[in-house]
Amino acid sequence: MTDRNEQTFAAKTITAWQCIGCGRLEAPQTCIGVCQDRKVELVSAWDHAEALVALEDANERIGMLETLLAKLARTTPREDGWKQSFLAFQADARKALGLSDRLASSVSAAAPAGIGKSSGAV
Repeated sequence: MTDRNEQTFAAKTITAWQCIGCGRLEAPQTCIGVCQDRKVELVSAWDHAEALVALEDANERIGMLETLLAKLARTTPREDGWKQSFLAFQADARKALGLSDRLASSVSAAAPAGIGKSSGAV
């Protein structure tokens, strides 16, 4: 599998003063005489760090789901093993989704006859 989202980028930061009233930002620098003011969009370091943590969590989850999907794509059960393979894959999927066995069994019990129940033919 490719790790297309594994790259982490170090953000270039500046230190500036922010008005607690209006939010104005000011970062004085030495002027060399060619200054032009341009509108820029900034993100606070805290928000950026939170976004990076969320991205890392999402990448971890994507990796786990890709592994599960690859397992499904590469598996061919024996002629008499379809039900056992399905139930094993279903258990792995529940684990990946963070569903407890108790919750999963209550979902199966609430499903219409033959859907989601391990006793029915698959």
